[in-house]
Order: sequence, then C-alpha cells, then structure tokens
Amino acid sequence: MAAARRWRRKCRTRDAVLALLLVSVLAPLALYSGAPISAFSGPALTGSAFGRDPSNLIARNEAGKRLRSLRQDELGALKDPVRTVASDASVKREGTAIAGVQGSQLGQDGGILQVVTGSSIDISGESGGSKDSRARGIDDTKQASYDSSKRKRVDDGLSSLEEGAQHREQSGVSNVGAARDNKVRGMHNAGYRNVPSDKEITDDRSSEKKTGALLTSSNTSYSTASPDNTILVMKDQLKRARRYNRFLPSRGNHGFVKDLRRRTRDIQQALSGATVDRKLPKNVHEKIRAMESILTKIKQVHDNCAAAIDKLQTDLHSTENQLEAKKQEANYVAQIAAKALPKRLHCLALRLTNEYYSSSSSVKHFPYEEKLEDPKLHHYALFSDNVLAAAVVVNSTLVHAKKPANHVFHIVTDKLNYAAMRMWFLANPPDKAAIQVQKIEEFTWLNSSYSPVLKQLESHFMISYYFNTPENKPDKNPKFRNPKYLSILNHLRFYLPEIFPRLNKVLFVDDDIVVQQDLSPLWSMDLKGKVNGAVQTCGEVFHRFDRYLNFSNPLIAKKFDRRACGWAYGMNMFDLSEWRKQNITNVYHYWQEQNEHRLLWKLGTLPAGLVTFWNHTCPLHRSWHLLGLGYKPNLNPKDIEQAAVVHYNGNLKPWLEVGLPKYRKYWSKYVNFDQAFIRECNIHP
Repeated sequence: MAAARRWRRKCRTRDAVLALLLVSVLAPLALYSGAPISAFSGPALTGSAFGRDPSNLIARNEAGKRLRSLRQDELGALKDPVRTVASDASVKREGTAIAGVQGSQLGQDGGILQVVTGSSIDISGESGGSKDSRARGIDDTKQASYDSSKRKRVDDGLSSLEEGAQHREQSGVSNVGAARDNKVRGMHNAGYRNVPSDKEITDDRSSEKKTGALLTSSNTSYSTASPDNTILVMKDQLKRARRYNRFLPSRGNHGFVKDLRRRTRDIQQALSGATVDRKLPKNVHEKIRAMESILTKIKQVHDNCAAAIDKLQTDLHSTENQLEAKKQEANYVAQIAAKALPKRLHCLALRLTNEYYSSSSSVKHFPYEEKLEDPKLHHYALFSDNVLAAAVVVNSTLVHAKKPANHVFHIVTDKLNYAAMRMWFLANPPDKAAIQVQKIEEFTWLNSSYSPVLKQLESHFMISYYFNTPENKPDKNPKFRNPKYLSILNHLRFYLPEIFPRLNKVLFVDDDIVVQQDLSPLWSMDLKGKVNGAVQTCGEVFHRFDRYLNFSNPLIAKKFDRRACGWAYGMNMFDLSEWRKQNITNVYHYWQEQNEHRLLWKLGTLPAGLVTFWNHTCPLHRSWHLLGLGYKPNLNPKDIEQAAVVHYNGNLKPWLEVGLPKYRKYWSKYVNFDQAFIRECNIHP
C-alpha cells in the first residue's frame, strides 16, 4: 500500500506538470495568435493526453496543427486602424463553451488591437486515464476524485488568465512580457502546488516566439518577435506621411496637411536618436496611434490610383526639367573650368614677361634662323597662347626625332603672350632645331577687308552674341561662347600658304598633343594630289558630317553627304603647293561668307575645315593620331603606347586640375619641373 501511495503521489506531480505545459502552449496561441481558436474535428484530447504515457504528447501536437484562424474583418467606415488579437480562451468542456470578452487594446507597436472572442479548448475526457488507473490496480473512486480536482485547477487557472486579460484591456496595453507574468501569477493563485521552474518559463517563452504572433495593422504586418518593432512601425509611418505630403497641398487639403505635419514632427522627435525600442519615450504609443489615425483618414479619402498617377507624372516632368537645367549648368561650369587659365600658368607667363623686358633678352635672336625658310626641312606650324603646352609639343617632338637638326618650329601667338613665349625658348633653346616665335600683329595683310571671319568677329551680331547674354540663362552649347572663337589665332590654320609663302609642306599641330614617335616619314608621304592629310574619325558617330553641319539648309544638303566621315584637327599634313594650285583659301572665304549668321554651322574651326577640304583630304593610318585623352576615360593603353601622336582633345586638358590623372603622365614627363620659373610658380606633376 505504501508503494502504491508513493506511486500515486509521483503520478500527481507528473500530471500537474503535463497540465501546466499544455496550458503554457495553448494560452499564448489563444492570447497572441491574432485570431480565435476554433473547434476542430478529429480525436479529442482525452485524459490520455494527460496520462501516464509521455508518448501521448505527440497526439497533443498533432491536434494543435489543426487549429484554424478566422479571417480578419476588413475596414469599413472610417475608424481607428484595427489589429486583431485573441484576448481570452474559453474552455469547452463536455460540450459547453464559455464565451470570451470583447474589447480593444493598444498593441506594442501602437496600433489599435481588436479582441476576438469565441476561442474554445477541449480538455474533456477522463475515461482514458480511468482505464489506465484500473489497469494498474488503482481505486476508481480516488482516481475520479483526482481527475476532478485536476480539472478544477485548470478551470481556476484559465479564469485567472481571463481576469488578467480584462485587466490588460482596461489599461490599454498589450505586452507580451506582462501577459506572461499574469499567466504565471494566475496559475499560482489558482492553487497550483507545482509552480513552473525557471527552465519551464524559458521553454514557455521559446514556444511563444515560435508561434510568430503577428500584429496586423491596416496597412502593414509586423512581428512582435523583433526587438525594434516599434521603430520599424514609426519609420513606415514617416514614409507614408512624406508620400501624402507631396500631393495633398496641390489638392487644397490644407487641414489634412497641417495635422499630418504636426503628427510627423511628433514621430520624428520621438524617433530622434533612438536605435532600439527601449530608448523611445513613454508616450510613444500615443503618438503612433495618433499618426496611424490621420494616415488612415487620408488614405480612405484621398488615396486613389488616378491621383497618384497624375502626381507621379507631374513629378517626373518636373524632375526631368530640373535635370536638364542642372546638366546645362554643369556643362557651363565645365567649360569655364576647361578654358580658364590656371593661376600657376598665369604666374609662369607673368614671370617670363617680366624677365624678358627687364633683361637684354628682347634684343636676342634664336639660333639657326637660316633654316626658317628651307623647304627641304621638316616644318611645324604651332599656334598657341599657352607657353607650357607649346614647350611640351617641341620637347616631345625633338626627343623622338632621329635628326633633330632637320626640324623647324614656327610658333605664332598673340601680343599678350609674345614676350613670355620668346623668353621661354630663349632660356630653353631646343637642341639643334630651329625655332621662330611670331605674333599675329606682324601679319599686316590679315585684316577684316581680306578675311571674312575677321569682319564677322567685329560685327554687332557677334558682339551681342558674346557679351549680351542674359544672366542665369546659359547657352545650350556654351562651348560656342568660348572667347577663343573671337581670336583670329584660332583661324590662322586656313592661311598657311600666306604665312609660309616659301614652304611646300607644313605639319600643323595643336598645343594639346604629345609626340611619341619620329614624325619625319610624314614629309615623304604621298597625299595623292590632296591638300590635307588627316586621320579620319568614322569609328565615332558624333564625328559624322551631320553632327557639325545643318543639313536642313538646302545649300548644305545639296553639297555634302550627311553620313560622310569627319577627320581630326590636331596633326595635319598640308601640301601648300596643292593648296595654292586649288585656291583653297578662296573656298574657305566663300563658306565663311555663307555662314555669316551661323545658319550653316555653329562657331568653330572643324565645321569650316570639313566644308573647305571636302574632297581634298587624304586619310592617314589611325596609328598616326590618337584622339580622346581629354574626354575618354577608357582608352586602350596599348593604343596609346603605339600612337605616334596622342591628342588631349576635349575639356580635360593635362595641365588642368580636372584633367584625367591616368593620362597626365604621358604629358608631364616632357615638362622640366626643375626649371627655375616652373618652381617659382609651384608647378608640379
């Protein structure tokens, strides 16, 4: 008998633990799952689930999988955002269901929670336990009394949970941690002799997380498992508020706008500096609820597809206009940065000019002046007002020349830079090569009565175009307003026979090139009766004729092919004998007169060169002249190394800070940074 009593006490303890585990699993489902627990069909949870065989826990788990959630009611009329959560679990025993309590409470993330009733739990059936007791020889009367007292404890425990839920309902706060404390406290007050241990409470918390209880708001669902769930809700509200703030003023809803902005400021202030929920202020849930209320009102009144589409289209159109305006401004600023003279180069020109006039250099002459008109030598024409750039062209050419003594450089500059240019080459004379420095004013024959372009540059139309541009309205093509187009220095290339009357061939070079090979073979090249030897640029679409000329003009459309290949200025071999024979200068004058009002092309020398040398250009191999180092960041390094001449055409010149750093080394290695004037002006690689 003593053994039987000990065995019965042991069974009571185990049954109490099993009952506690069952309640700890089902109670969170009923309280926080977001929907009521409906009755289910199939084998009922009989006393065997609480019986002496631990394997019966599988039956309880299988039954739990059949729980169904009711569908959440949709929003009807205008009301506070609703979230659904189960508030009470009514115990269904012997066919009787205990109705739950209805109400509303505020969730952890601030939404209004709708309490759903009607949950039922079947804990009936003690016959299985009685059979097991009889099989083990236990008295039926005592076993029935034990089962009855066990059911009473469960009923009392669930009643305590019901009271805890009502208390939460009155306080307006639904907190997972508080619910768990109320549950344990209710079980203790109901007379549970075996209070769950710390380990069991930990297991209970794990089971609550696994249920994944969701708080479903009127717009978005959030998981209570996230430690920063409230912050996520607040950020989502701010996003929606910003979206509504964009189109509400345009529709005259100033009342909504004022209220929404006030709520937005409240949320922003509460969210400021908080990274986790525990750092939020105590009244954050009230602010979240107020914000959700105004957002729901706005959504129901104003949020429709047609209005959203109209607003998006308006915003898109406005954004495109702003983008185009910013592009024009950026282009204008880029042109200024590209064409303005850097301070260090200006310093160099001033120091050289001062040295030229303060010393006896003005009476000095360059050596080898007898070579200047020898047609058997290799003559270069370089027109520039940039002293350092001109020095790089001369240095790089002579470094790679097999016979430097055969090369003659003719440099023409303006009056402002004449002294600086002469002083540089007097202080740094090229080895064995002849050099000549002239200024435009020495060409007295070049005047407005002879040159149509000079006449146009002095016209009222050109002055108005350059100097009377309204402020804050940059031209769509600001490069055409570059002051270099006002200088005849840019147009001297069309008067080579007049500048060099005794020469037969001249290689024209720009000051933004670097020579990497000996160029002597160009003078022995047969141009096949053509005047201009140049590298064509058919590989690039923007170098076709229709990119430079106005083919809507019948004069252009009749004379030229719009898809004809352009060619590059920068390194051109001109046969001056053929030039004179074919009277190319008169052709240039004719087209300049036709373009007096810029109806055929914009300003610049390349369009004028394309029409002037149409059918008079001999294509050279592309390896002679590589373009793009002033605007292309992805040129093939092999092509650069193999090119005879590399050209920094574009805005990103190597002597500017905006120049491409990866290409600057090809230019800077021909600058003598140890030269005194360069050091004084702080010019460095």
